[in-house]
Amino acid sequence: MTPALALALTGLSLLDSTSFGTLLIPIWLLLTPGRLRAGRIFVYLATVALFYFLVGILLAAGADAAMETVRRAFADVPPVPLRIGQLAAGVLIIVWSYRLEARARRQGDEPGRVHRWRTRAMTGPGSARGLMSLAAVAVALEVATMLPYLAAIALIANSGLGWQLTGGVLAGYCAVMVIPAAALAVARLAAHQRMDPLLRRLNTWLTRNSAKLLGWTIGGLGIGLATNAVVNLMIAG
Repeated sequence: MTPALALALTGLSLLDSTSFGTLLIPIWLLLTPGRLRAGRIFVYLATVALFYFLVGILLAAGADAAMETVRRAFADVPPVPLRIGQLAAGVLIIVWSYRLEARARRQGDEPGRVHRWRTRAMTGPGSARGLMSLAAVAVALEVATMLPYLAAIALIANSGLGWQLTGGVLAGYCAVMVIPAAALAVARLAAHQRMDPLLRRLNTWLTRNSAKLLGWTIGGLGIGLATNAVVNLMIAG
């Protein structure tokens, strides 16, 4: 693996470390009032890393075939209709994100239920299966929108690495993705008293707005698709 590839993958993995599932949800879990069971946040992070690793292996295995299939499917489509279809898809995704946010506003009691679930999951007795399920759902919802991760898979697939090295690179990539959240967990445990006032304020805001975060993420994807389509249509025109 070349230094340029290693540098590119490191940068992409750090971008991925700021996503909904790798950073926002862990921060929300760390803001749980009372005694924090550190093992549970690390169970969540380990599950996220594992699921992304498995998805990466599957994508890398099928990347060449999938890219060839896509190229054949759109080879005969003129650029302008293709970009118009992309623009329409972006607008539909934006509309969907607004519907998700409107639904969150209508469900006024939802934040309370979410808050109680978080408290039970992070401080109560029992297994961590709920957090593992949350991690799996987070990965499933956001993997298609994580463009840095998909770009990293494409770089790895086209680099000619053997399968053993590909697996090792993907494992390292997924580990870097969760390092910032793990560092925050350590800081929270080490300096809980000093951070408590700030954590409480952040907790109030995030609990109130947690149901809207998915809508914002999906809306960002739609805006990106629509903007890219408009730019390419202007260039083609």
